Amino acid sequence: MYMKFFRKTEDDSPDATVEKLRERLAGVQMSYPAVETATRELELLNRISPSTAEYGIGLAYIEYLLSMPWNKRTEDNLDLSRAETMLNEAHHGLIPIKERILEHLAVRTLRMNRKPHLLVVDDEEIVRKNMSHILEKEDYVVQTASNGFEALEKVNREEFDVVLTDFKMEKIDGMEILEKIKAKSPDTQVIMITGYATINNAVEAMKKGAFHYIAKPFKLDDVRTTVSQALEKRTLKKETKGSVLCFSGPPGTGKTSLGRSIARALGRKFSRISLGGIKDEAEIRGHRRTYAGAMPGRIIDELRRVGSMNPVLILDELDKMGHDFKGDPASALLEVLDPEQNSHFTDHYLDLPFDLSEVMFIITANVADNIPEALKDRMEVIQFTGYTEEEKVKIASHFLIPRQVRENGLTGHAPSFTEEAISKIIQEYTHEAGIRGLERQIASVCRKLAKDYVQQEGKQEAVTLTSALISRFLGPRKYLHEMADDQDRTGVTTGLVWTDAGGEIIFIEAVQMKGKQKLILTGSLGDVMQESAQAALSYIRSNAARFGIPEDFFEGHDIHIHVPAGAIPKDGPSAGTTIALALLSLLTGRPARREVAVTGELTLSGRVLPVGGIKEKILAARRARVKTVILPSKNRPETDALEEGILKDLNIRYVDTVEEAVDLVLKK
Repeated sequence: MYMKFFRKTEDDSPDATVEKLRERLAGVQMSYPAVETATRELELLNRISPSTAEYGIGLAYIEYLLSMPWNKRTEDNLDLSRAETMLNEAHHGLIPIKERILEHLAVRTLRMNRKPHLLVVDDEEIVRKNMSHILEKEDYVVQTASNGFEALEKVNREEFDVVLTDFKMEKIDGMEILEKIKAKSPDTQVIMITGYATINNAVEAMKKGAFHYIAKPFKLDDVRTTVSQALEKRTLKKETKGSVLCFSGPPGTGKTSLGRSIARALGRKFSRISLGGIKDEAEIRGHRRTYAGAMPGRIIDELRRVGSMNPVLILDELDKMGHDFKGDPASALLEVLDPEQNSHFTDHYLDLPFDLSEVMFIITANVADNIPEALKDRMEVIQFTGYTEEEKVKIASHFLIPRQVRENGLTGHAPSFTEEAISKIIQEYTHEAGIRGLERQIASVCRKLAKDYVQQEGKQEAVTLTSALISRFLGPRKYLHEMADDQDRTGVTTGLVWTDAGGEIIFIEAVQMKGKQKLILTGSLGDVMQESAQAALSYIRSNAARFGIPEDFFEGHDIHIHVPAGAIPKDGPSAGTTIALALLSLLTGRPARREVAVTGELTLSGRVLPVGGIKEKILAARRARVKTVILPSKNRPETDALEEGILKDLNIRYVDTVEEAVDLVLKK
């Protein structure tokens, strides 16, 4: 058994496969730990028989190491005008997100174009002047200091890339300056210069973090070369870290497609990993090589596939990641997304530190609140909101219709859609914050036109699609948004809530019947919404006299609160004020205005607290033809920041308490 496993080392020639791998290893620029590991594995392969399983595992491992993009990266295109043009051509709206991308490019540009800052510290004026003259000719920004006190003051005020300091000075010598600079800014490179050079001094300075040691009298070329090498090391350390952005918003609002456009604008390679449903930690970190069929994690595998150290990598649907007994993949992502850790990310299969700091990670999620807090702390959350009807019309005209015409073979006889036809599709055949449903309906119309054209053997002329033709092609309307013309009812109020799919209109219905003082709640309400209903009832019972309601109204009665669309789960505090107004309408007999929609969290003292998703809720109100929206006063700054077109035809009213909202919602 022993003889089968190991080769004869004296007479056998080296394995040809191993020698080829050794030649490839010499031509690949890998990190030092990777070279060391690969060399050790090759030596092991040279001693074992090719017929063993260990030989195949080792061969596959070295092949994988050699195929990794250890030193391959694309150069960023930092032209802001070009990037802005490309983003505007590919996406309508999304102004805050585009601004963030341009800010990223601007920061990269400034960092790339920044001249190196140097500090020369010496108590001899002639040395300071000579050094400054030499270094300024190299296009460096140079400052000088005549003693240690002056040097430390300047170091505390601003950051220097390289400090050249004399060793022997009064009071504060060069060694003390070195220690204090390294304590404050470890990445600053310090070069020691002295006429009293000894081996012991040099060793001590290098141990304390000095980059190099130059003895007086020095040659100008030596100074230039040493400073250049120090700056190269400093640049590698301060290279701009990859950003971690989180795009959060309803489906179909362009999160993934914008990530692709960002990669194109930057000139980087693009890749996407879907995280929805992943439960195994090994999907992120990989399996150890000791297991049969071991593979690296998805992150490392995608970098190998795209062949770049700095791609734009989208981690899709992070909020839908699960965990079970196999591990918690969300926690495994902490090391991947943390800029302080990911420069030494260790995959179980590679078993080597791999630098992920140059990757631009883009996370997508429908609800950012579902992302673990520790993970969310590592990223910058950018909220995507739904589109207004006007925006959808423009997106359909400029992007969706041309794409569907092209994909359905209608390029030679392209139909034209009137603005009324597009609006009809939006209002009557879709009910969404994004545009996926809108594109599906446009595609359906294009397919029917393609069929008619083929059946008529190409004799049909280009069609202009009107509202009437849309009804013929798509059939009866699927959604009814007209709310303002509906009848006002007692005990029924209109509310605004936020869901994974954007803002929604809901109706809160309340009825009273004989019973045993029970509060009945139906409509798939979550725990928070049930508690809001209980708080609303408690508030009204404790303030019954103020609203002209008998204080014993609950005795001998049950109250039933229902939210229609019972099959859809509903939760959140936003409906608290709406529930209270539905109960007040029921108990006072005053009908609630259907064209008035309410949102706000309710407290037991009757205060209306701010809620989230204001833009999505206002868009939902516009879709439903609501005329007046009642919001908590503390949400006013969010409303003021919205584009003017979003608030068109809406009357926004702000309240601090339920009492202020009563006369706005309930008829006299």
